[in-house]
Amino acid sequence: MTRMRRSRAARRWTSPNGPHDVTRRTVPMLHHHRRAVWAGLFAGIAWGLFWIPIRLVESAGLDAPWAMAVFTLVPMVFCLPVAWWLRRDYVTGGRGLIGGILGGVAFALYSASLLYTDVVRAVLLFYLMPIWGFLLGWAILGDRITKLRWLAIALGIIGLYVIFAGDTGLPLPRNIGDWCGLISGMFWAVGCLLILVDERVDPRIHAVNFFVVGAIISLGAAVLANANGLSVTPDWEAVQTSVLWMIPITLLLVLPAGFASIYAPTKLNPGVVGLLFMLEIVVATITAAIWAGEPIGLREYAGLALVLSAGVLEPFGALLRPRASAV
Repeated sequence: MTRMRRSRAARRWTSPNGPHDVTRRTVPMLHHHRRAVWAGLFAGIAWGLFWIPIRLVESAGLDAPWAMAVFTLVPMVFCLPVAWWLRRDYVTGGRGLIGGILGGVAFALYSASLLYTDVVRAVLLFYLMPIWGFLLGWAILGDRITKLRWLAIALGIIGLYVIFAGDTGLPLPRNIGDWCGLISGMFWAVGCLLILVDERVDPRIHAVNFFVVGAIISLGAAVLANANGLSVTPDWEAVQTSVLWMIPITLLLVLPAGFASIYAPTKLNPGVVGLLFMLEIVVATITAAIWAGEPIGLREYAGLALVLSAGVLEPFGALLRPRASAV
């Protein structure tokens, strides 16, 4: 696979028409790279706002597992026409479809971890993802883990620990929820890698798989929680109220964020995607302090500054390097 990736890169950068043709070819490449970075930033910001519609759904009278099921089922319904429109990709995609499927599994596992362990532990364990992403990029693609990337990883992990250490201590897995959080980060890193290396599948198909698989697993988790007495069967009127809330939120926030989450790994190293998604923590912490009255102090601000630095350090450094080399 490494050879395939390097040979593909060689075809992009070599041209029988000389170096000037190569320079012209790099322009759209850099443009797509920048778009992927902005997509990852938008996805991180949007995921940081998702606690708001989830609480709205819960406030309508649904327990947490059913709130998450509704939160994922509504986007899935809107994705079904796209799946039908691009149905041929499901025939020709083969193993290339696995990337989006793993993303959906990761999303569902992360949601489950938020239900079955402390939120802070779930977040810390999930956001070890940049480490898995950079290691996969190094092992499979031959991408170097530069000093800048190690610095970004260190800033992110230290920032998360500064924010949450007083609540959870060292986040070693202790229960099923912890393991769901850890494994979800690993699955998302692998899914990002597969989306990056296999260009046969339309990114929109990956996004559809992301929502559909996430919805199916979330619904199964809700049914399981209901069977085990961890939640109660929702009232139909509460479901209807939640769906009415979710339709505009899905169209304006959830679907764009989901498709951005998939577009970013089509062009970026999985570890870089993980760093960009860390902005979720910054946005969620600040908005929860503003609108939910959750406490925030100097320790949290210091941690947020570290996480924000991690999220923008390597991606924007990568954007500047090609520009400098083209001069």
